[in-house]
Parts: sequence; structure tokens; C-alpha cells
Amino acid sequence: MAYSVLRNDQEAQDAAQEAFIQMYKSLPDYRSEGFKTWLTRIAFHKAIDAKRKLGRRSNEDLGGEERIHHLPGREEDVLTRLIREERKEALRARISQLPAQHRDIITAYYLKEKNYEQIAHDAQVAVKTVESRLYRARQWIRNHWKEDEWRE
Repeated sequence: MAYSVLRNDQEAQDAAQEAFIQMYKSLPDYRSEGFKTWLTRIAFHKAIDAKRKLGRRSNEDLGGEERIHHLPGREEDVLTRLIREERKEALRARISQLPAQHRDIITAYYLKEKNYEQIAHDAQVAVKTVESRLYRARQWIRNHWKEDEWRE
């Protein structure tokens, strides 16, 4: 089910694993009405969530280190390139001014493009801890930066 939505083996495996975790957590609420349908529906929703996350991530991508040094295209003039580079430098400077716990999680997730599991392993914390730290970091940015500063 997950593969039919995501069309990517790794992402489908991750979504299926999330579905099984969700199923395990939801077992007390299960009403004995079609186990296969219930599990399929959970897998489908987890796959949709993963697809949305991938879409958001590509739209919100702050850019990896490889993309920061982008060469200008044919249509792109020098002034446009300089403005874009200046914005990226300003964003990196703003990220470096974040509180340490927020800076580390934002850098790992957006700039180094690590997933929750990789960050959790590196920091030796639970995946849920990574999720909550990333949520808090995003909230801090929303509350302390003007919208045009974090949307660039």
C-alpha cells in the first residue's frame, strides 16, 4: 500500500514501519472490524503523510551545502545571483545566532538533510525527542523572526 502511494522503496518501508508502530499504539482502540482494512487504512494514511512531508521538505528546502554554491544559469544575471547568495549568507548567519539546541537540530535536518533517525542516533536521544526539538525550533523561529526572514 505504501509503495503504491510513494513509488520509492525506502520511503515506502519507512511509511510501513510507521504504520506498524501506529497500529501497535492503536491496538487498545481497535474494534475488531476488519483487521486487514484497518491496517491498510493506517498504512495508506502514513504513506500520504510521508508524501506530504517530502513535498514540504522540497518546497521548504533551505539548500544543502552542495546547492549553496550554485553557478548562475544562462538567464540568471550576476545581480540576481549576488542577491540570492547574499540571502543565503544572511540565513546562515541567522541560523548561527539561534540558541544552540535549535541551531543544531535545524542545521542537521535542513542543511545536512538528515532524517529523524540519523539525528537521534547522532545525538543519542529518542526519535520523539528529535521531533519535539525540531517542532520547538520551528516555533522559536516563527516567534522570533519576521516571516520574510524564515521564508526565504
